[in-house]
Amino acid sequence: MKQDQFGIGVVGCGGFGLFALQLFTQHPQVKLVGLANTHREAAYAAAKRFHIPDPVELDELLSWDSVDIVYIATPPFLHHPQAMSALRANKHVICEKPLALDLEQADEMMGLARDRNLLLVANLMQRYNPLYDTVKQLVDSHVLGDLLHGYFENYASDENLPHDHWFWDRSKSGGIFVEHGVHFFDMFNGWLGEGKVESAQAATRPGAPEIEDQVQCTVRYGDSVLVNFYHGFTQPGRLDRQELRLLFERGDVTLHEWVPTSARIVAVADEEQTRTLMDLFPNARLDITTGYSPKDRAARARGKPLDIYQMIEIHAGEARKKMHVYGDLLRELIDDQVKWICDRSRVRRISGENGRSSLEMACAADALARR
Repeated sequence: MKQDQFGIGVVGCGGFGLFALQLFTQHPQVKLVGLANTHREAAYAAAKRFHIPDPVELDELLSWDSVDIVYIATPPFLHHPQAMSALRANKHVICEKPLALDLEQADEMMGLARDRNLLLVANLMQRYNPLYDTVKQLVDSHVLGDLLHGYFENYASDENLPHDHWFWDRSKSGGIFVEHGVHFFDMFNGWLGEGKVESAQAATRPGAPEIEDQVQCTVRYGDSVLVNFYHGFTQPGRLDRQELRLLFERGDVTLHEWVPTSARIVAVADEEQTRTLMDLFPNARLDITTGYSPKDRAARARGKPLDIYQMIEIHAGEARKKMHVYGDLLRELIDDQVKWICDRSRVRRISGENGRSSLEMACAADALARR
């Protein structure tokens, strides 16, 4: 299938929808042709900016021949009905995460997309991050030995989430694991393979039991790697921060921000391992913390002998701004999906299966937390 240009229609053009469409429309084959189901002043301003009609209702947008791709940026409870309508109208669909509220909805969406040979993908853009690739190589290379443990801690802000926001309504958001956690379940699945949720907990806000603002779970990957995931929407915006760490036998790697922009590696390494690490993180800064004399090089951990030449720290990627990296990921995502529309044999980084598998883990964690 060859096509020079694809018209995209955006459903639900709120703050993030407006941000994403500016990145998607930078693709030379993508043109914004319409907005639907939004009546915000900013959406009317965007329509004027892009020289398109004022926002319309979804049914009207789906009737336009000029719309090839529908980008759904509405709250999660609307993803299933709106995606089904778009697919029935023979439109390709890019959907904000999560793909749906539950697996039954996701499977119905994927089945219709498959039957009609249409695109259906959730915006799980983390796998397009160069740091994602580097961490994957770090895990697979075993340069720091076996992976032992990991965690992701999300200290998120709730300043823009008032008491009546849909985010707190589980019937609309699916809860924190479903609405937000899918990004990080998908990242770790890419690094470590499919995991199994072993335990999960949730906590509600004192004095407001209807607001569940903290969740955590433990996921087992393989036989012995346990990873902890924590999400708390409790912080002032100035303290919004995230940290992800993987612990290996010879050291650890720490990533910061929910869209990771930098990495810090602390390790004990011999000469060859130091070279391999610097090959994995080109242009990074290498700092030598301690050098060991020949008589001090022998060490042991987990019952294994280690040869240690030096203790080092490597700092990579500190110059990039998070929102600039985020923009790159959205540009990569739209390019990958457009290329698949043109060539169905293409193996994509993100497909509908990513949306389903991450949702399956999120639903499992949510169910355990409810128990």
